[in-house]
Amino acid sequence: MKRLAILGSTGSIGTQTLDVVAQFPDRFEVVGLAASCMSPALQEQIDRFHPKMVATEPGALIDLACRDDVDLVVVATSGKAGFEPTLAALAHGTPVALANKETLIMAGDLVMRQARATNTPVHPIDSEHSAIWQCLQGEDRSRVERLILTASGGPFRELPLDELGAITKERALKHPNWVMGPKITIDSATLMNKGLEIQEAHHLFDLPFSQIDAVIHPQSIIHSMVEFVDGSIKAQLGVPDMRVPIAYALGYPERLPIDSRHLQVTAKDLTFDDIDDRRFPCFRLAKEAGDKGGTYPTVLAAADEEAVRLFLEDRIGFMDIPRLVERALAEHEGFPDPGLGEILEADVWARHRVKELAGTQVRA
Repeated sequence: MKRLAILGSTGSIGTQTLDVVAQFPDRFEVVGLAASCMSPALQEQIDRFHPKMVATEPGALIDLACRDDVDLVVVATSGKAGFEPTLAALAHGTPVALANKETLIMAGDLVMRQARATNTPVHPIDSEHSAIWQCLQGEDRSRVERLILTASGGPFRELPLDELGAITKERALKHPNWVMGPKITIDSATLMNKGLEIQEAHHLFDLPFSQIDAVIHPQSIIHSMVEFVDGSIKAQLGVPDMRVPIAYALGYPERLPIDSRHLQVTAKDLTFDDIDDRRFPCFRLAKEAGDKGGTYPTVLAAADEEAVRLFLEDRIGFMDIPRLVERALAEHEGFPDPGLGEILEADVWARHRVKELAGTQVRA
């Protein structure tokens, strides 16, 4: 019986995690649930899974992540809320199944340093990083030539460039392949998510940015690939269903026979294309921030989170998201080797600056 704490239990990844748990009641016990507030959805989860602890405050999330009776902390929160609980769990020696991108973007060096210090694993839940993780099983990491992440391209990969500025949140929230929360769905439309995932892969698999690429793959069947020094490429394929990588992270090293559709390999053509920086400037910005390192990735993640929030509130236009992020990065005076204090300070500064800039931003 593996005992779980699920942070962000009412969100998209959290609810799908509980769907997997419900399929295997003899394998998993839900010790704790955490969400941003008490809600009917959270109450329903409490009534169904009977956790020992429920957390709705930041400090309580950290307490939950450090419980001695938890074997795995699933970090499925959105934004920076998962950062400190992740560090706390790793410091406590509790393995983490990580679905929160911002945690590694804000402080990947700190997080992985803590994981190494306590010899505590970080299991990726993102479908792309899970695919890479699976492809690397049994392989000599020194024989890896490059990692190739795939991106669907979102709903606007073929939209004329001059129409991007008029995109509404309703259109942006309709992802062609995946059902996800609003923040990551918008990041998928701007392809910010793929730039963030390149940074995540850098930290998770300890490879330089020069060995990590991304391509457009509209069908979302190949979730990522690993190329080796002999030219061989391993790929992980499957239908777009987040419960599959969730189950792999929960059950590792065992594969769980979850109730999900299986891929019919003859049913789809598989195509690939390069990423156009004109259409997806957020992807370029994320790569540049990753190359700079220090507090620049923190500013990138915070500025993007704030800009996406403003877009979802109809206060800025779709193409204002990359404009605001780029302005924040250009104005930021980076700290090269940040500790927790500098990271949190950069995060606060970026959010405040984006709000200031949005007050004068001309809607595209």
